[in-house]
Amino acid sequence: MSVTIPYKKYISLSALVVLFGCAQPPPEPAPMPAAPELRKAIAVISPTEGNEVRGTVTFTQGTDGVEVSAVLMGLPAGEHGFHIHQYGDASATDGTSAGGHFNPMNKAHSGPESEERHVGDLGNITAGEAGATMHNKRDTHLSLNGPNSILGRGVIIHALADDLTSQPTGAAGARLGIGVIGVAKE
Repeated sequence: MSVTIPYKKYISLSALVVLFGCAQPPPEPAPMPAAPELRKAIAVISPTEGNEVRGTVTFTQGTDGVEVSAVLMGLPAGEHGFHIHQYGDASATDGTSAGGHFNPMNKAHSGPESEERHVGDLGNITAGEAGATMHNKRDTHLSLNGPNSILGRGVIIHALADDLTSQPTGAAGARLGIGVIGVAKE
């Protein structure tokens, strides 16, 4: 005995087999390319309310840390605390919107030569009688990439010297100038 399948049902059944029986899962999306390693960043320093400090701080990524180069004017003569702060927020006229020191490893405040320190602890800069300073130093705790990346963070110039020991900020006083670290043209 032979069974006859109506022609329309056969085509419909064949179409279903083709459409669904042989269906493959969609291909995996192509992986996103890795972001290029950042090599240079800059912060343009502007004065907080009632102060005059201005200048730039550049950060150049090297194989053994970041070269920090600051050129600043309008500072009172003497030493001034120099830090990377948690936020790149310069909206408060006194600079407090930048938060505390950048400290992703939850370490105690210390000097820039200490192994146990905030990533943002850069120590002091010294202004001459004319209120200007140039500062160049390599820092092995900073990075422009990865978990210690300073990109988008704030740079603060303080009124007083950082004593390198007082917790959590080094007793460096008010914030004279602020800048936000951004990608620099190479």
